[in-house]
Formats: sequence, structure tokens, C-alpha cells
Amino acid sequence: QVQLVESGGGLVQPGESLRVSCAASGSNFISYVMGWYRQAPGKQREYVATITSYGRTNYADSVKGRFTISRDNAKNTVYLQMNSLKLDDTAVYYCNARPPSGPLYWGQGTQVTVSS
Repeated sequence: QVQLVESGGGLVQPGESLRVSCAASGSNFISYVMGWYRQAPGKQREYVATITSYGRTNYADSVKGRFTISRDNAKNTVYLQMNSLKLDDTAVYYCNARPPSGPLYWGQGTQVTVSS
């Protein structure tokens, strides 16, 4: 069982930056593919970014060049640095953990609101 706890969400203005974090329990964090997804009001959850055990990253087109996913394996934590935030980035941001085998785990989410 993997517990994921997101933090760092908040209210920012368009163009500002925010970093959200996701802390994972367990001793096998280094083997997990970690990801960020988001869900805006009235919309389906959508993919944002992933990072592999080796640090290879992938991004949705909508955030490419503005968001950066990273991980600190010593702290069992994955981060999402969000720059040049737009109104459309408003959503609940969820992290997930994909072990080499077994189920996908999700955190409870953290709210990011971009508003002027």
C-alpha cells in the first residue's frame, strides 16, 4: 500500500508560479513512475506530466514549457513546478504512483486556483 499526500496548492494570479509536492510512503519510491493529473470543475481528470525512475519526463502539450516535474528519491517526493500560470490551469491536482507491478495509487488532491 502506498500513501500519497499532496501539498502546496493555493490561489495565485495569472502569470505567477506555484510548486506542488507529493510525498509518498514506502521504501520502493525509487521504482515508481510518478505522475500528476488535474481535474477542473465539470471536466474529466486529465494527464499533466510523468517522471520515470530514471528521471525521464513527459508532459501534456497544454503545460509543456511552463510546468516541470521532478523527484527527490531521498525524500520520497515528487514536485510539479508551475510557471506562467493561466486561468485554465485552475483545477484539483492529483499525483499518482505506478509501481512496477500492482495497482495505481492516487493522492487526495490539492486545489490550485488561478484568478485575477
